[in-house]
Amino acid sequence: MLIRKVECFLQAHKMAATKFGRLAAHDPRFVLDLRMGRIPRPATEKRTLEWMAQYDADNPQGARPHSFRRIAAASPNAATPALEVKGFRHAA
Repeated sequence: MLIRKVECFLQAHKMAATKFGRLAAHDPRFVLDLRMGRIPRPATEKRTLEWMAQYDADNPQGARPHSFRRIAAASPNAATPALEVKGFRHAA
């Protein structure tokens, strides 16, 4: 069952359930719903397991959800890249 693997992952990485849900499934209630008996679609389960497999605890920035994408900095001399999330820009 997916919930058992997720619970082990949360404990091993000391990650909050809502953070996991946002990063892995773009749904902060994902883990909470799993705990209440939600059964995800096979594609969602596969995507979640793949995300967990590629997660690197030493580099959580590498595990950003795919909705984040790097964009060119406003000026060519900018030291930090920017991130765009649904039309909003954030410093990386």
